[in-house]
Amino acid sequence: MALGTLSLDHLRVLVTIADMGSFSAAARKLRRVQSAVSQAVATLEEMQGVRLFDRSGHRPQLTDIGQVLVQQARLVLASAARFEAVAASNRAGLEAELALAIDPLVPTAPLIDSLHALRSSYPDLPVSFRTEGLGGALRRLRNDSAALAICLLLPAVPEDVVAYPLLRIEMIPVVAPEHPLASLGRPATRSDLESHTQLVLSDPVDPGGASYGLSSAKLWRFVDLGRRSDFLLAGLGWCRMPGHLVSDPIAAGHLARIEIENDPTPRDGVTIYAAHRRDHAPGVAGRWLLDELKRRLCP
Repeated sequence: MALGTLSLDHLRVLVTIADMGSFSAAARKLRRVQSAVSQAVATLEEMQGVRLFDRSGHRPQLTDIGQVLVQQARLVLASAARFEAVAASNRAGLEAELALAIDPLVPTAPLIDSLHALRSSYPDLPVSFRTEGLGGALRRLRNDSAALAICLLLPAVPEDVVAYPLLRIEMIPVVAPEHPLASLGRPATRSDLESHTQLVLSDPVDPGGASYGLSSAKLWRFVDLGRRSDFLLAGLGWCRMPGHLVSDPIAAGHLARIEIENDPTPRDGVTIYAAHRRDHAPGVAGRWLLDELKRRLCP
């Protein structure tokens, strides 16, 4: 294998000499005669127009440029090894890349152990994570830009999707402490909510698409959960937020929980699913991750 006139074998010889400390030790390690190792170094020096070793002493010593190029050679060899590993894995049926789509309301913490395990099992697999507005994960499944989605599916699981419930998250209605809804002293009615701005997440591609849990006549739509949180803390409206994101701000007095009369949101929370298209099952790594998530998280 060559990079122009430079071969990976030249770099492997250079790194082995640096690791073993001498030409003779490198020759034994590579199972070659010492003259072949010396010739490889001489050829490399001639091609690059630099002196890699100072040969004036008892043992050849790396020159300053030699030390720099040894580090570069290590990087090239490691990259080539990853290149070959990815190609070999793909020949064995592994995806070229695993694309995951995650709804913004999904907590990261419950997924971390499974993602650590995925990386340990498939260390050379490229993984991409796409997080968009609510509904974006399902859209990516349907347009085939994601193999697996971790998402809410409201109001029910669509017919074209296979979904596995992983966990439930509590959705808490909150406002800033100075917001009028915070001082009602009773559960808010629909007429109370209608006069105040509701901060809602929406799909950036289809902001006018299906929405759930709407109770206000005034809607401000967001794609980014963090931006919505900023507006919430600034007192510009109310919304339902995942409990794992607002428990600390509520305890610190930065947000206030409100009660809603006949609130349609389930008190035990909404379900987070792992899902894939019914007509397009995930590949090897996607199936492995799906099984891992179900094992760790399924109720």
